[in-house]
Amino acid sequence: MRTHVNSVGLLVVSDPVLNFSYPAHIPRECIDALPSLPGIYIFRDAAGKPVYIGKSVNIRTRVLSHMRTTEEMQMLARAATIDFERTGGEIGALLRESELVKRHQPVFNSKLRRLREMCSISMGGDHPEIVFAREVDFALAGQLYGLFGSKKAAIETLRDVVHARSLCPVATGLEKGVPGRPCFARQVARCKGACTGEEPAADHAARVRQALEPLRVTRWPFAGAVAIVEESAGLRQRAIVDRWCYLGVDKPRAAAVSFDIDVYNILVRPLQSGTLRIEEL
Repeated sequence: MRTHVNSVGLLVVSDPVLNFSYPAHIPRECIDALPSLPGIYIFRDAAGKPVYIGKSVNIRTRVLSHMRTTEEMQMLARAATIDFERTGGEIGALLRESELVKRHQPVFNSKLRRLREMCSISMGGDHPEIVFAREVDFALAGQLYGLFGSKKAAIETLRDVVHARSLCPVATGLEKGVPGRPCFARQVARCKGACTGEEPAADHAARVRQALEPLRVTRWPFAGAVAIVEESAGLRQRAIVDRWCYLGVDKPRAAAVSFDIDVYNILVRPLQSGTLRIEEL
């Protein structure tokens, strides 16, 4: 709801329904059918193709807010109908939105639309290594730090960490060096001598891990798949997830399980906080 101060100084809380004016080409019954409950909603064009998919804990209020946003006039002009799908709660709505956006690739969903080839920084040994999701199971691997959409982004992050923590760019693989010869960073006192042996390799590796710790990727914390249980206004749903991969509601679909960064970002903090109702399968 929006608020404003009227001409006599009173704070007025406006009802989004009262302020609502919808594009005339979208049937009114589409709006009237929207519930004030959690779920996803889909703006479709005249051919029925999704042009935008969203989620909310209050579908009706969220859709009405789209109607009053001038920045979304282009999307509204393309839309011919609106439909919705209820979920058991916010987590279910987030997971379902992510799934449908990837499947349908709506033109106005720019953030979730493209599947990305992820890479990360591995510290399985004494030296950091850039690894890719196509080669390593990110859900189960240990000592992974950061999730990146490109090798370049991972290297830039590693370079920033090395500079900030006085690590050795040669020992971390960022620069080539000559054995026993100090790197440039050592010459200007920004390296503790891992390149020359003055700092033991194990000590340097421990400092690298400590520096990367805020970026640590959380391993899947269960032995297998789990159901995240949510209930809303009589609707009870069980979102099935395995190794940071969403497998559908109640009965998991038959599909290859692969690490999904969007599912990871949706679930990692709620799982760590213990706020979700979990059933192990």
